[in-house]
Amino acid sequence: MADRTGFLTAAGLFTIVPVPYSTIDRTDARRAVRALPWLGLVLGLIAALAAWLVGWRTGPLLAAVTGVLVPVALTGAMHLDGLADTADGLGSRKPAPEALDVMRRSDIGPMGVVSIVLLLLLQVAALTVFISPGEQAVVIALQPLVGRVTILAATTARHPMARADGFGALVGGVTSTLGAAVGHVLVVLLCGVLGWWRAGLYGGLALSASCLVAFVIAYVWRRHLQRRLGGLTGDTFGSLIEVSGTAFVLAAALLLG
Repeated sequence: MADRTGFLTAAGLFTIVPVPYSTIDRTDARRAVRALPWLGLVLGLIAALAAWLVGWRTGPLLAAVTGVLVPVALTGAMHLDGLADTADGLGSRKPAPEALDVMRRSDIGPMGVVSIVLLLLLQVAALTVFISPGEQAVVIALQPLVGRVTILAATTARHPMARADGFGALVGGVTSTLGAAVGHVLVVLLCGVLGWWRAGLYGGLALSASCLVAFVIAYVWRRHLQRRLGGLTGDTFGSLIEVSGTAFVLAAALLLG
């Protein structure tokens, strides 16, 4: 679990909340990464409340749009930017060093634009499947948590970073294998408990299974990125969060919606 300092550092690094800090060392990075999933849960709860209020007055479509866009707004679209940069780098079809140079650029190419649009459309379409506002709100609340816990596995020592500098190099290897495993297990259990709370035993099993599907997709995507780029970067972390979070929502829509 995260401590208060780590949570505040994570909020300052990964959201638009104005938390002041000067420099970040490896200890700060370890605490921030450990807190990242639980920061995601807070973002998800805020999004779920906003979506429930909008859905109560309108319907599941606007609720779904709200649930998707609130975390994007609170993070300044940081992780979507990482997804777009990763898509541009992979889409360039250039060798790893040149693909990494493409990812460093501040502009966004057609592959990046398409990846963001398709991912947001998939998330909204999947969330509109839930007619029950309560079930929809639970999935919205859990999505940022499920997406972000995959970063624990990505920051263990067994996963190399593609660059010697940058955010990826700062957080590479800061998470222990045991810590990553415990974080993943806790998230699966939480998904099961909330699913059971809203939809009984089947709901608990469905959301736990959706969580496991997201972890498998994250594993496959992470392996592909390592083979293609020679390691991970801060941008690929953003893509991991978005891809695995989307996989969770799609699986939940298929199993529970």
